[in-house]
Amino acid sequence: RYSVFGGGKRLRPALVLWTCAANKGRASDALPAACAIELIHTYSLIHDDLPAMDDDDFRRGRPSCHKAYDEATAILAGDALQAAAFEMIAQRTPDPSLVPALVTELARAAGSRGMVGGQQFDIDTNLDLTPERVQLIHDLKTAAMFTAATAMGAIAAHASAEEVRRMTVYGRSLGLAFQIADDMLDVCGTAEELGKTPGKDAKQRKATYPALFGLEESRRRAQRLADTAVGALSALGRRGDRLRAVAEFVVSRTH
Repeated sequence: RYSVFGGGKRLRPALVLWTCAANKGRASDALPAACAIELIHTYSLIHDDLPAMDDDDFRRGRPSCHKAYDEATAILAGDALQAAAFEMIAQRTPDPSLVPALVTELARAAGSRGMVGGQQFDIDTNLDLTPERVQLIHDLKTAAMFTAATAMGAIAAHASAEEVRRMTVYGRSLGLAFQIADDMLDVCGTAEELGKTPGKDAKQRKATYPALFGLEESRRRAQRLADTAVGALSALGRRGDRLRAVAEFVVSRTH
């Protein structure tokens, strides 16, 4: 509870709900999936802050879970939230026929072919800093969960396979733009703005776009990705306005 209700942008669950609405679905049908992806995201933040990972004492402007309690409790809290996410989908999804697709989407994005795999690459500082490596880390560590959010929203709306595909293009492009912006904020932001310790990527020799391309080129790449995301929404008309606004927010945010 300390970590789940500790604030944050709630962007991933919002994407589930807004993608569902953009595809003519009801928010109530997507709400369990939205809650589930926030539980997975929060678990990942708890574990990411641990001394064995990114070793950060602050999250969302207050002590990280392992600082508020202890490392063992933080590990178990993350484990519990991961399990709770799948229970949420299995028990609360209004249409039980959608549960397999929703569970599969979230499990793939959260596991070794997604977020966890990206985190493993991210903590391995022995690998060379190359564009291919940075792309892989961003795709797995961040974009996979954004893609899952938009795909699950479309699935909850009973969207067609083509509509789900377009939403995954939007989600992946948005996620990559978000991570580039996040990397830039680590260089330029303050602890008050970010709610966490800035400058850690450089100290830990993390594979980031600013480290490889510099801030200006990173900013251009983030904008191109945001434009690609917006382009994937063309078939939605005005129903995609909220998702377009998210793409604009992602590349202009200051926290």
